[in-house]
Amino acid sequence: MDQPNQNMFDLQIDQQTFRYFSESAKWAKFLSIVGFIYCGFMVLVALFAGAFLATVFPMMGASGKGASIGGGIITFIYLVLAIVYFFPCLFLYRYASNMQLAIAHNEQGKMQSSIRNLKSLFKFFGIVTIIMLAVMALAMLGIMISGHVSLAS
Repeated sequence: MDQPNQNMFDLQIDQQTFRYFSESAKWAKFLSIVGFIYCGFMVLVALFAGAFLATVFPMMGASGKGASIGGGIITFIYLVLAIVYFFPCLFLYRYASNMQLAIAHNEQGKMQSSIRNLKSLFKFFGIVTIIMLAVMALAMLGIMISGHVSLAS
């Protein structure tokens, strides 16, 4: 019976696998750069949303104080989203760049760094997924409790 780790050292990366890595690195670099641009747009929206809401709300009859608080909340939310979205883009960019260098120069260290960044990307998405599932579960619990309370009234 073979041990699972014994075969791992016999693993070979052939030309077809190199082509797959090369193509995935190109797409990853493209997606990461688009992601960085998107982060920049989110920061711009965050900076201008407050001023826009402060201008629009008084025209609609809302008080200036409410508009500035609403604009501040929108600004905060967009800045937080931009920061959170920046990290997966960074991990993806590092994966792509290191993979392209590893393939071009046949460097084992760059290959390891590339795969480490890919692992970090998946770990990041896993943690965010767990957080989102917990928030959704709490929201559903809150809805059920508030529905039960309103039915009892």
